[in-house]
Amino acid sequence: MDDNETYPIGDVARRTGLSVSAIRYYSDAGVIAPTHVTEAGYRLYDVRAIARLELIRTLRDLDAGLDDIRRLLGGETSLHDLLATHLELVERQERDLRARRAVLRTLVKQGGTAAKVALMRKLVSMPDEERERLIDDFWNEVGENLDVPPGFVERLRTMRPRLPEDPTAAQLEAWIELADLVRGEEFRGAVRSWLQDTYGTFPGRRLADAPVWDFIHQEGMEIGKEVLEAYRSGLPADSPRSRELVVGMADATAGALAGGRSTAESRERLATAFLMVEEIQRSDAEENARYDATHGRYLSLVAVINGTPPDTGDDGPALFAWIAAALRASAR
Repeated sequence: MDDNETYPIGDVARRTGLSVSAIRYYSDAGVIAPTHVTEAGYRLYDVRAIARLELIRTLRDLDAGLDDIRRLLGGETSLHDLLATHLELVERQERDLRARRAVLRTLVKQGGTAAKVALMRKLVSMPDEERERLIDDFWNEVGENLDVPPGFVERLRTMRPRLPEDPTAAQLEAWIELADLVRGEEFRGAVRSWLQDTYGTFPGRRLADAPVWDFIHQEGMEIGKEVLEAYRSGLPADSPRSRELVVGMADATAGALAGGRSTAESRERLATAFLMVEEIQRSDAEENARYDATHGRYLSLVAVINGTPPDTGDDGPALFAWIAAALRASAR
């Protein structure tokens, strides 16, 4: 194309992909004027005008407004600033659409009245301070006069949702469900009842003591990962590596709880304890379902919201049986 040559509007339309009527509209709106208008009224455009029309088309495809484009072409703003501003707008719209989608999906699943629609929308748009207050109110009521070891409820309270600034639809849906649950008296009572029954008596009460709880959820978690990897790799329970891992686990447990090292006898007792847990998990479907519907549901939703989905626990009883076998092999 010759820089000085001008082209009729039909040619410009073919080169830019814009319709003739769109080019005329932009001209009449003062966005881009033709390079020359003949005496007969034909509009002609040079290559610079065509380049601007191509830019206009691109920006309009990105939903930029005519006023913003006019300011850009008039030198009142830069392309970078225009794009940055528009990106911010699009991202806000995207977040709002994700929120709407989360509300709609939840309402479709649960069924919704007008009041439910308003509630769901409120839960999604809650400021951080109000979310924190809602979770604090939940734990205040659940933990009031709960007969468990000192500080246990405060440790549970630290496991709370932190909705990110730019949440996914799944995170929003999880937050809506969790917020709706923790507001309800029935769910609060069910969680309170499960915690009392589980951690108010032996052996749960022992597990809820601060030193034991901290060990399980800190050092014990790291050791547990190695044991789980060995189990999932198909390593035989009586292999030297398996025995090494469970002895390390038993030693760490003994050190944390009794200040010593494990013995063959203590590892045998620990193996028996793991087999008891395995039997409970296999046979007590009702208790497992109760956990899944109460504190387990709270924790699983918090994990989704925080972007750290928990292990599904599918290994369950088989893993405990493997650990028990490895412990007994180490005790022989």
